[in-house]
Amino acid sequence: MEEHIDLFQKIITKIQDKVDYADIISLKGNSNSILMKDNKFQNIDSGITTGARIRVLKNGAWGFAYTNDISKLEEITENAIKISNSLSGEVELAEADIIEDKVKANSKIKASDIDIDEKKELIEDANKASNVGSVVSTTASYLDVESEDFFINTEGSQILNESSRIMLSLNAVASNGEIMQFSHDSLGGTKGYEILKNADIETFGRKIGEKATDLLDATPAPSGRFDIIADNLLTGVFIHEAVGHATEADLMLIDDSVLKDKMNTKIGSDIVNIFDDASNKDAFGYYPYDIEGVKTSKNQLVKNGELVSMLSSRETAAKFGRRSSGNARSAISDQPIVRMSNTYLAPGDMSFEELLEDIKDGIYLKGSRGGQVDTGKGNFQFNATEAYKIENGELKDHYRDVSLSGNILETLMGVDAIGSDFKLSVGFCGKDGQTAPVGDGGPHTKILNAMVGGSS
Repeated sequence: MEEHIDLFQKIITKIQDKVDYADIISLKGNSNSILMKDNKFQNIDSGITTGARIRVLKNGAWGFAYTNDISKLEEITENAIKISNSLSGEVELAEADIIEDKVKANSKIKASDIDIDEKKELIEDANKASNVGSVVSTTASYLDVESEDFFINTEGSQILNESSRIMLSLNAVASNGEIMQFSHDSLGGTKGYEILKNADIETFGRKIGEKATDLLDATPAPSGRFDIIADNLLTGVFIHEAVGHATEADLMLIDDSVLKDKMNTKIGSDIVNIFDDASNKDAFGYYPYDIEGVKTSKNQLVKNGELVSMLSSRETAAKFGRRSSGNARSAISDQPIVRMSNTYLAPGDMSFEELLEDIKDGIYLKGSRGGQVDTGKGNFQFNATEAYKIENGELKDHYRDVSLSGNILETLMGVDAIGSDFKLSVGFCGKDGQTAPVGDGGPHTKILNAMVGGSS
């Protein structure tokens, strides 16, 4: 990458006086993905990615061009300028710091130094461990990505950034001939192969298979309003899907967020504190600078139940009279959009037993099997992996086929107690046809009068 920096600097200098603003970002990376389905390897893909894109802003309109041949960057720069000159718009950019920095990848063992056969063996070990009990189908997927990107703009910022990301996901389906049940988990982070090397892969896989099998003996969940406890994963899904997306400035601007016009007002109970933190190096959604060269930080979205901040890019922040939160993200071939990073509910000070003890008739919901949210109307519905009846502070009947639904604001107001434990998940988020690595999570959370759906 460094061999091209002189070219990028030359282009920026050349067009400095022709545009109101411009930035270039280039990428060089390698990736490996492996898919194993029902004990057989289905796909092994390795790829090398190179490319560069330029954005130019003139008369309030963007010109955008991308190439996977860096030698053609000067040529596409002229195209981007022509595009912006042919348009007019209302784009303004919030002020941002001028940054010069070099960031090294946070990895001890480079995934690219590990032979493909060793990676296959690890996947086989996880898959084999999950084939227990009544498991009839498994899917294991592996991904590693190592990249180096360089950002430069006409304001004077220059950032060279190395990154490393790795992930192993495993699904198991169990059947007793009448019903089927599903279990899933993932390992990963923004470090090197040491994440998987140091993990107990056998235990990881076995727990997934055992969970799917155990669910065959669970009974259908009841429906109705209950005081509930959501585990770390379901808490994270709710915070990400129902709250995080609703704090994205671009959704607010198109009136697709129930939190629009709610800034500095109460949207949850006093104990609700929600953060988005891209600067957390231990989380899957970590990045030190966003794709606009804005340094990331721990951004508190909700403080003591009050909405105090939002997620924004430089463009969307300007429309709200704010500075960018550092949440502009995209592949370099796509237009930057506002995305979450690591979004979570902050932990409280209660043990799981303390959360349970005051509930006479409630439900403990665990895990996530997806769902849907209408950020504009503020309604959501999520499917939990499993649940347990809470009776007089104790866990009783095991349930399957259970969901949590309701209104975002009512549910946040119903948060009554928060656990002291904390966990962030590993995953990806889709928006506008783009996919970004994220983390979401939190502690065990007690919510009053929540709507639980079941099939009984």
